[in-house]
Amino acid sequence: MKILVISAAFPPMKVGEAEHALHLCHRLNQRGFDVHVLTTKRETTTDAPFKVHAIMPHWLWRDLPRLASFLRHCSPDAVLLIYSDRDYNCHPMITYAPSISKALLPSVPFVTQFETEHVSRQVSIPARAILKLLSRSAARWIDYLFGTLLSQSERIIVLSDRHLAEFASRFHNIEKKAVVIPPPPLLRISPGDAASKQRVRGMLGVKPDEFVIAHYGYVYAEKGIETLFKAFEILNAQRSNIRLWMVGGTRGVDHNSSYVDGIHQLARSLGIHTKVNWTGEYSSDNDEASLYLRSADACVFPFKYGVTLNRSSLAAAAAHGLPIVTTKGKVLEAPFLDEQNMLLCPPDDPTSLALTMASLMDNPALCQRLRMGAFKLANEYFSWDRALDRTIEALGQ
Repeated sequence: MKILVISAAFPPMKVGEAEHALHLCHRLNQRGFDVHVLTTKRETTTDAPFKVHAIMPHWLWRDLPRLASFLRHCSPDAVLLIYSDRDYNCHPMITYAPSISKALLPSVPFVTQFETEHVSRQVSIPARAILKLLSRSAARWIDYLFGTLLSQSERIIVLSDRHLAEFASRFHNIEKKAVVIPPPPLLRISPGDAASKQRVRGMLGVKPDEFVIAHYGYVYAEKGIETLFKAFEILNAQRSNIRLWMVGGTRGVDHNSSYVDGIHQLARSLGIHTKVNWTGEYSSDNDEASLYLRSADACVFPFKYGVTLNRSSLAAAAAHGLPIVTTKGKVLEAPFLDEQNMLLCPPDDPTSLALTMASLMDNPALCQRLRMGAFKLANEYFSWDRALDRTIEALGQ
């Protein structure tokens, strides 16, 4: 069966949505599906075992005929749209893709996977007025922000319960056709062994008695890196045997050089820069990032708005059985259990974060309990097999 995946973000673009699309397509292909990807016109991965059609210039109204023509000629058995508004130029054209698909391919199921609950509408004043008029005159199936994505998609895939709650507040009974599928780890996982762990630690100059704290994923403001650095300064003043690894790249849509430069300057001003190792970017086709994670003692995610199921970086840490320290926002999703599969502290609170990290260093039994809890969390919520089964079911295949 032929599955068309529409994703404006695709490698070599450096954003989480691109990695999610790539890994999902690889695994659908491994399940025996004929996978085609429609993406933005740029250089893309050329050695993929599926067909990548990088032909869409900008995802604007003027590109709609090209989208319609491709849908007609591709003639898939199911369509999966991976949607994050920033990847589509924050433009509404793609939000009407389900209606376009149904007009051309009425019997083909159309499924939308929302990578985020946020939308930034950037259109001209006349277009904005038309969209508002449409949403008011056809409120039962057209939404000003989401077009017909919510009403005309056969199924809706969301990455967390928090995202589902946001969509439910905008569209009545959306829960009936929605399914929550958290993103699994978006990296190649190394089998790992004691020798490789010691090799990586030795390569980065880690002493045998040092405790390595890792942060994994892209660097941008929402991740709370400033809080992590300030907490690490507090802990470093009390203990000399700690290191901090920043695992992953620093580029992407939200990653501007001024922010990254500011983070490096903060490390220098706090006097912790000699204790911080930046591993740099890694390729999705090797296990470099996984080796770093296997060689760390704990992983810390000081999210500014609290931990949620849509965090693929958290999924990666859990899959490696790392003790996890993260933050509790206004709402905590049911799978996250304090002192069982992670340690929770308030956002934007360096002192609390430092105390929580210190508690790991002082309690081997707690570390072991958190490792087992992390593995269980990964198996129950972040498994690729589970995610694929539910995605394929949503596609009606």
